[in-house]
Amino acid sequence: MRANAFQALKSPNFALYLATLFLATTAQQIQAVALGWQIYALTHNPFHLGLVGLCEFLPAASLALITGPLADRFERRRLVLIGLAGEVVAAVVLTTLTLAGGISVGAILTMAAIFGAGRALVAPAVRALMADILPAKHYANGVAWNSTAWQIATIGGPALGGLLYALAPAVPFAATGLGLAGAFTAAAWLTVAARADPPEHIDLMNAVAGLVLILRHRLLLGLISLDLFAVLFSGAVALLPVFARDVLEVGPAGLGFLRSAPGIGAVVTALALTRWPLARHAGQRLLTAVGIFGIAAITFGLSRDARLSFAALMVLGAADMVSVYVRGTLVPLATPNSLRGRVLAVEAVFIGGSNELGAFVAGSAAALLGPVVAVLAGGSLTLCVTFVWRRLFPGLAAVDRMEDVAHFRPEAARDRITAATGE
Repeated sequence: MRANAFQALKSPNFALYLATLFLATTAQQIQAVALGWQIYALTHNPFHLGLVGLCEFLPAASLALITGPLADRFERRRLVLIGLAGEVVAAVVLTTLTLAGGISVGAILTMAAIFGAGRALVAPAVRALMADILPAKHYANGVAWNSTAWQIATIGGPALGGLLYALAPAVPFAATGLGLAGAFTAAAWLTVAARADPPEHIDLMNAVAGLVLILRHRLLLGLISLDLFAVLFSGAVALLPVFARDVLEVGPAGLGFLRSAPGIGAVVTALALTRWPLARHAGQRLLTAVGIFGIAAITFGLSRDARLSFAALMVLGAADMVSVYVRGTLVPLATPNSLRGRVLAVEAVFIGGSNELGAFVAGSAAALLGPVVAVLAGGSLTLCVTFVWRRLFPGLAAVDRMEDVAHFRPEAARDRITAATGE
């Protein structure tokens, strides 16, 4: 039976939330293309592509024990605004330096770190905020629309970034600043009801409570760690500047379109999920999707034709979308609101941060082994992960309906975390 595809969109507040996500993601994708092409043009060394990812990852990892509790203690919308404001400043600096001819590897890496810090603050707050806006019965539909908006941005953003860079290197950074300013404006208009659970003081024990919850519950651990290792090993997207310039020879505009390919596959899948949500066999489909992700990465690494590479990246994005849908639905709803920011901050490091750390791994491997071998090895390891995780986490493969995780209700989770941390 088809679900009501527009349940979540009936909320004007959720529409503003989607606008915030769409504008911020579009800006970040433009910035990613511009930074990647710019630093590779300066150095001709794929290792520096990895350094950009590392500089974006380190703030997320180092701030996770702070940003999670902040998202549980303070107004989440305000934290989103602060993080977006920091990213606007970084975009303005990059625009100014590029126009003045003062751009350097050091400046690029510093601004990448500032972008990473801003996103480290935004990520747990914005993820937890969606659960504040939508009722639980509409949350899965909201996840599908949330992912659709994000993926549409990943289609248009990279293509636009490549075209703008071809006009002049400073143009995409200026566009990044405008997009982030638009996201800031949309977030400022959000209205969020006061939370019923009183905020707690921040100390070491409740700062690590989210990590404790994840480590003590094998389903949550299996969900998050599966994506962690899949993304960590498969760095095909991180090496796209190398493939666009040296392997496929399609230039910066071609790079933008190649970076859009995963988003095209993902948005088609996300739109399908708004109409036909995964009613059964959620765990099996998640593991299968991650396996397809690895196969698509291997196909991309073997390809020497831009059209085949584009198609492989589309399949990669479609498979990733299924993983995002299942994990993005289960993890927040399985977590009590009082811990949601902390759990999602840890997840942001494990999943979001693994994109940047995966870029560092891919860049390092490409510098040592060559880009093709690096992508082939990464895709093969991702494929292996799916078989290993079936054995390590049999409960994950056994998940049928989303409601099968009833033992992760907030009340039960709160009791477990209280016993573990003494809160």
